[in-house]
Amino acid sequence: MTAHSVRVTVNHAAHSVRVTVNHAAPVPPYEQVRSQLADLISVGRLGQGDRLPSVRQLASDLGLANNTVVRAYRELESAGLVRTRRGSGTQVIAPPSIADSKEKLAEQARLFAITARQLNATDEEALAAIRHALASTDSV
Repeated sequence: MTAHSVRVTVNHAAHSVRVTVNHAAPVPPYEQVRSQLADLISVGRLGQGDRLPSVRQLASDLGLANNTVVRAYRELESAGLVRTRRGSGTQVIAPPSIADSKEKLAEQARLFAITARQLNATDEEALAAIRHALASTDSV
């Protein structure tokens, strides 16, 4: 299986964001979705009142089962980041926190390093992957 990448358009926002799921990754798909959306909320890319795509829409776009997206949304709700209301969808309720971006970056780097080690990647391969990811996001 390959990675699915989708640009998620949020209602009430003048922008869209990208969510990617790598089906071959050791991290479960629901956690990939949850962590990306949580990060987007924490850095302010998704803000108060932004409406997330419906469960069915996001699941379809990412090639996931509906229950996978339901679990990601439930965990975001448990963390106080979103609110789901039947009939009106899922909205961001937490204002973006003023996070220390260097600390956040260091945590994400640590998680990437763990994944790289689990995949038996060399340091050079891991750094090349980061360089490629940075270059490809410049065009996003």
